[in-house]
Amino acid sequence: MTSAPDSALLGPAEIRRLAARLEIRPTKQWGQNFVVDANTVRKIVRVAGVGPEDVVVEVGPGLGSLTLALLPVVRHVTAIEVDPRLAEALAGTVAELQPEHVDKLRLVAADALTVTSLPKPRPTALVANLPYNISVPVVLSFLERFPSIERVLVMVQLEVAERLAAKPGNKTYGVPSLKAAWYADVELAGRVGRNVFWPAPNVDSGLVSLVRREPPTTSASREEVFRCIDAAFLQRRKSLRQALAPWAGSPEAAEAALVAAGIDPRTRGEQLDIAAFARIAEARAAATRPEARIR
Repeated sequence: MTSAPDSALLGPAEIRRLAARLEIRPTKQWGQNFVVDANTVRKIVRVAGVGPEDVVVEVGPGLGSLTLALLPVVRHVTAIEVDPRLAEALAGTVAELQPEHVDKLRLVAADALTVTSLPKPRPTALVANLPYNISVPVVLSFLERFPSIERVLVMVQLEVAERLAAKPGNKTYGVPSLKAAWYADVELAGRVGRNVFWPAPNVDSGLVSLVRREPPTTSASREEVFRCIDAAFLQRRKSLRQALAPWAGSPEAAEAALVAAGIDPRTRGEQLDIAAFARIAEARAAATRPEARIR
């Protein structure tokens, strides 16, 4: 793997020069905090494990810090940028600093949450410094919409990173943890201090690694399982018999689904893994089929 030299990456002075030239002031609306440290973007690329055969989709490339670290290493980068000024400027930055890689960049000027198709070839990885305010929806939606994505490595707010990677029984375990686990094995892959950004955020960041695997074996659909998860954590301190009652129709129906799934109705949602929620959703779906009601 050949990483980019410092001269082909963006440091603090280059970031500020570009921002001034484009008359850009980072906005909270789009969660803009630009990475100004070359070692950090190299670390992201290294931990992502991407290589010459990978087609990487990057959400929120900003001024191009991570894009420039990815281009020498991978086959293609598809960069999705919502800020029209940044989208327009990115190709020029790449042409200036890495002209030999400019043909490897594909730009999509759009809100990542509305993107349902991407230029070919199909992406194999999502690698991004994600705006804090959309990090979980982006990760989940891209895993859902683009099944060719095998690996994800994102830098997000540390609290969000810990929530995504949390395991059952952890105090931060919840809806994001479970929904991410439907698609992938999730791990906290590192911590990043706030001083590598301009402007510096008020919180530290974390790297989250997701490696796709098959979802739990179940006859319930993903939507049915996710509705069950949402209901369980709407009142997370209650037992599942009570928390799932609105979803199932009554406490008795919730208890029946839990017992059929082999789960003590007094259990709370934070104690169960994704496979257990799939069993609950499957048991409830089976109980509501017409043939089950006839008996």
